[in-house]
Amino acid sequence: MGSNPGLPEAFLHLVSPTKGNLMKPNQTAPQNIDEYIADFPPDIQEILQKIRVTIKKAAPTAEETMKYQMPAFMLKGNLVYFAVYKKHIGVYPAPAGTEKFQKELAVYRGAKSTVRFPLDQPMPFGLISKIVKLRVKENLARAEAKGQRSLPETAQPSRRRQQNDDFSLLAAPARRALEREGIATLRQLSQYSEGEILQLHGIGPSTIPKLRSVLKAKGLTFRSGKSK
Repeated sequence: MGSNPGLPEAFLHLVSPTKGNLMKPNQTAPQNIDEYIADFPPDIQEILQKIRVTIKKAAPTAEETMKYQMPAFMLKGNLVYFAVYKKHIGVYPAPAGTEKFQKELAVYRGAKSTVRFPLDQPMPFGLISKIVKLRVKENLARAEAKGQRSLPETAQPSRRRQQNDDFSLLAAPARRALEREGIATLRQLSQYSEGEILQLHGIGPSTIPKLRSVLKAKGLTFRSGKSK
């Protein structure tokens, strides 16, 4: 496909498209998938429309867009791209899938994550559907895993809101000191003595009167004694 060794296949259609010099210097890049498809001969348009419909059926909630002047679908990130080349249509990235699926895909393998479907052969729309469905599973699993990794950070919103309400009069270092100690409520604070709170990094002498005041407002006091 031309002589651009430093250019990934995903971008080669920009310099060597199917119908001659498609991306001419004075030609406006397609702004949507309709414009992209309209710039090809009728027989290629028909194939591209069927690929488009196949992708939409396999991923009904994916959003259409254009990226790098290629038709693209987004679902929890990049889902799938497709583009026309001189002798084939490229679809990428290719999903992992099962060993059986990989054998089915092997005959169409191009670059590391690209699948090439020759234009002089029947287009395997069923296989394209499988590719998209597997990509949906991959993207959803990745998004779920990312959400789980952030769960410890987001699992305690009510506790943090409660601490912000109870200790809103305190300076940020003092609030952080209480949070590090696991003190999120005034009742928890009442289990500590004044001396123990003063030992926390970020708590100064001026903080104690403020804490006494908010405790008193709730009918609470510091625990008596110097240690827990």
